Amino acid sequence: MSSTFQVELKKVVDDSYEIETGFSLEKKLIQDIKNGLVGNINKFAIVTDSIVKDLYAQKIYDLFIEAGYQADLFVFEAGEKSKTRKTKEEVEDAMLEKQYRRDCCIIAVGGGVVSDLAGFVAGTFGRGVPFINYSTTLLSAADASVGGKTAVDTPLATNLIGLFNQPKKVYLDIATWKTLPEKQIASGLAETIKHACLANRDLFDYLDQHMDEIFSNERAACEHIAEENCKVKYQVVMKDERESGLREVLNLGHTVGRAIETVSDYRLLHGEAVSIGLVAEVKLAYKLGYVTKDEVNAVIALLQKAKLPVAIPDYIDRDALVKKLYTDKKVRNGKLRFVIQKGIGDVVEFEDGVFATPIEESVAREIIESI
Repeated sequence: MSSTFQVELKKVVDDSYEIETGFSLEKKLIQDIKNGLVGNINKFAIVTDSIVKDLYAQKIYDLFIEAGYQADLFVFEAGEKSKTRKTKEEVEDAMLEKQYRRDCCIIAVGGGVVSDLAGFVAGTFGRGVPFINYSTTLLSAADASVGGKTAVDTPLATNLIGLFNQPKKVYLDIATWKTLPEKQIASGLAETIKHACLANRDLFDYLDQHMDEIFSNERAACEHIAEENCKVKYQVVMKDERESGLREVLNLGHTVGRAIETVSDYRLLHGEAVSIGLVAEVKLAYKLGYVTKDEVNAVIALLQKAKLPVAIPDYIDRDALVKKLYTDKKVRNGKLRFVIQKGIGDVVEFEDGVFATPIEESVAREIIESI
């Protein structure tokens, strides 16, 4: 004899949040906290990396202390190699040592690695505490700050250990871009060009016409691309928060890009690897008949104008790269799947709600060998 008890857990959740774009937003962050952004919390874990600590995080920490809040800095080594379960564990243990419990808020100050890692910590620490993203790079403004995807990498796959966790607010501080090396600006532009290729031809043309102003950190140009990045990503994420279909389009160029990034042992920045991935994808789109030769050339020319690589470096083993493609999260039943652009500013919907298509390994290998 057995019995069944039904546990009813239907929820209506509002995870909406603001993205504020501007220059030098540190004091605005403190003001928002005072105005109740995270309720009555007065203990803040500021998570950052070894580069951003002295540039921006220390100042934010000082402002929290001046405002009468409890705060601590939790710093890990800068770079993609730190985006691991071990680093997450180290941050969590350091927070526990300093008596952080469920009554705290995490402030992620930095680029994509910081926001990915800190957002993941926030989602699991005390079974979930609020967090805020304070973005200091163009790459995180374009990629990591919108959408709530948090994760770490493992030796076998990138971004497959994580969760969806929406921040309370995102600050895109464009003033921080002026301290970025040119390579980092270029890296962020790769994700911006990706957004233009998949959803916004006007943004593509704007980038082509205003590249010099972006590299010079001119306010109007930087604010424009920050806002356009947010709009593109928002339109996709709003319709598919949990990546069940449409959100896969944000992986344009990433099937090859992420594999190159890993096989290079992170000698390539994320955006540099994505740039090469976009070249592979647009060449595949041409082979499948979805873009013209002129459009292929236009995409490659814009990537070059953004000072990004468009060829696979000689030191990367092509066989290892093809093998690595199979760790991509779009793989289904052992089959490689690619998101494919349609012209410039659109993607192919292969059937209702399906935006990635199976590609034979031989075809993927042929494209890789051509780059």
